[in-house]
Amino acid sequence: MSLSIIANAQTGNADRILGEWLSEEKDRRIEIYKTGSEYFGRLLWSSELFETDGKTSRKDVQNKDESLRDRNLLHVNLLLNFVYDAGTWDDGKMYDPQSGKTYSCIIRLRDELLEIRSYIGFPLLGKSTYWKRAAPL
Repeated sequence: MSLSIIANAQTGNADRILGEWLSEEKDRRIEIYKTGSEYFGRLLWSSELFETDGKTSRKDVQNKDESLRDRNLLHVNLLLNFVYDAGTWDDGKMYDPQSGKTYSCIIRLRDELLEIRSYIGFPLLGKSTYWKRAAPL
């Protein structure tokens, strides 16, 4: 088998996570996209995306980086810099705008669910959440 066929198969498997996903609580819609060989996930919708007036976008006020606290939450990257290797998207980070914390993270496809395991230190000490592919709008 030629190297290009193997590389194309690897890329096809890696790109299976591309598209829109709903968080386990169904309170966020995230688009996973690819830039170069890395995967990212940006916030498209959230039940808490706007202030009580329903028009003003909420800001990233909990961010540990004070220079980012004025940015709108819409399109903020929640998943950052994942690299695919043998069925796992690894070496990435997950940002939680509610706490302002960033966690190490591993992503795996489990049947039709996306398992996102965030952790500090070791994956065994982390927590998994399961996202479902979103239906087209």
